[in-house]
Amino acid sequence: MKKLFLISLLLLSFSAENYSQRIKDIAYLGGENSEQILGYGLIVGLSGTGDSHRSIFTIQSITSMLKRFGITVPQADLKTKNVAAVMVTATLNAYLKAGAKFDVNVSSLGDATSLLGGTLLMTPLSGIDGNVYGYAQGSISVGGYDISTPTGGRVARNSTLAGRIPRGGLLQIEVPAPVLTSDEISVFLKDPDMTTSNNISNAINAKFGASTALASDAAEIKVKVPADKQANMVAFLAELEGLTVEIDYAAKVVLNERTGTVVSGSNVKIQSVTISHGGLNLSIKSYPVISQPGAFSNGTTAVFNNLVPYASQDSSNTIAIQGASNVQEVAAALNSLKVSPKDIIAIFQALKESGALIAELVII
Repeated sequence: MKKLFLISLLLLSFSAENYSQRIKDIAYLGGENSEQILGYGLIVGLSGTGDSHRSIFTIQSITSMLKRFGITVPQADLKTKNVAAVMVTATLNAYLKAGAKFDVNVSSLGDATSLLGGTLLMTPLSGIDGNVYGYAQGSISVGGYDISTPTGGRVARNSTLAGRIPRGGLLQIEVPAPVLTSDEISVFLKDPDMTTSNNISNAINAKFGASTALASDAAEIKVKVPADKQANMVAFLAELEGLTVEIDYAAKVVLNERTGTVVSGSNVKIQSVTISHGGLNLSIKSYPVISQPGAFSNGTTAVFNNLVPYASQDSSNTIAIQGASNVQEVAAALNSLKVSPKDIIAIFQALKESGALIAELVII
């Protein structure tokens, strides 16, 4: 019963009907852009879990930093176990203004064992154009722990070599923002789809008048801003983004072979098919044979290890699916086979090869 419940959980499904979402959740406006920035910095205050002397760049960075404060220390005398070199990354929204704070991600660059409890020193963050857009500094938050004892014991959970500094970045230069004075804008779908693109066009026309929007293709919808809305573009765009439209997704079954997870969409169907499942068990048993020498023969005891292989076939059940119109029916049919999630993945692959699975098979 426990296995059947687990398999039912792994076969996730959505509502069989199309559902509505806001335009702002599935699309973005033309001209909107973001800037990815990164920098190289140092984390201090670690409890002996920082980079070792083998990370030469960490030692060089510490030496250069101390020189800025008028302190000269020979590199050979530096101990870096409380310091770690890291890469700092962030993504800036185009609408952020100078002085705004943003989150930054921190990842170890050397051979540190943990960043837990560390503090990032002021790190300049630049874009691909070389401009320094801001600086990052603050205490790092690590979503895990890694504790080792002198006797070799260790308790660890998640990764401690990467973390986040909420609101740790401070913007100095604004990212170029889109101009909102045009009489025509474009709406781009994050996941291009012809049906969804047409639904967005129809929803905009129903709200602001016919011929306001036209779907150019599966990804772009061109929108003419009504004359009475051009004076206040922010209000118009806010109203446009709040419109809800029906979303259409292709039928997909997503398989994760590493974790045994199976996720199916609501449009997945299976044609009439027969499924048989079973496994072969192979075992080898040892039967030692001991031979004793005859009396007064001056012989020695001989031992022969007789290995005998055994093969057995698990009892197999065969089920017939007379066409399944939703994921629940598929899950119920597969549950009757009493198979593991790994076996379900193999079954779905076989169903696709046989042509019985009416869905795209995605393996991640």
